[in-house]
Amino acid sequence: MKGFSVRKKLEEIKKQGRKAFIPYIMAGDPDLEDTLRRIKMLTDAGADIIELGVPFSDPLADGPTIQKASDRALNAGVTLRKILKFLQEFKEEIQTPVILMSYLNPVFCYGIEKFFNDASSARISGVIFPDLTVEESRIYMFYAKKYSIDTVFLVAPTSTPERIKKIARSSTGFIYYVSITGITGSELILDKAFKEHIDYVKSFGKPVCVGFGVSKPKEAAYVSQFADGVIVGSAIVKMFHEKPEEAYEFIKSLREAIK
Repeated sequence: MKGFSVRKKLEEIKKQGRKAFIPYIMAGDPDLEDTLRRIKMLTDAGADIIELGVPFSDPLADGPTIQKASDRALNAGVTLRKILKFLQEFKEEIQTPVILMSYLNPVFCYGIEKFFNDASSARISGVIFPDLTVEESRIYMFYAKKYSIDTVFLVAPTSTPERIKKIARSSTGFIYYVSITGITGSELILDKAFKEHIDYVKSFGKPVCVGFGVSKPKEAAYVSQFADGVIVGSAIVKMFHEKPEEAYEFIKSLREAIK
């Protein structure tokens, strides 16, 4: 059985008049058993799609909160191979589409086609490679299509119209709009230019989901007015680590804020 389709899920949500809530957690932080519990909690709290991070020692885009989560997972011995095996084992218990966010090095070492084959077997719905440019994505796009896995590429506020067009063409799941020119967990600046640029990206006909910097319900509510989905990462990772007893209510408040 194939995994869920990210694009179809977003189309379904749109038909319902809703906006997608996409929380992020780090796989293996603090271990894979807790990861399964957290995936189920996110689903219960209203997650539409779950972004699952693969720990990596040298991240480019992650801020300190996610870097620390990655370090905890790596120290626990978690690897891409173990994550895929874990997802394969528990795929019947996971009822929400999962997008795997990984830097290229672990995937390259794993073997590109083997990765997509195993990801498909584990019902991975989509992939995000933050250090993969569209110009270098041909082989990844080929295997993603072969194994029915959606691709998600990132657009920044500084992306040119020509580049946005290329990214829109290559993104089969949605376009990930990086709301800040910085790292995850940075402060989000909500202004007229921000909204206008997202409207422009949406004009290319692909769903646009906004992440990086969204950490509070009021920010999620604002972004959901014009994005197709809202991605929240660092704030959730931090809550699970520092105040796990409050995590469910916090996640629920984000879901309720996203109209």
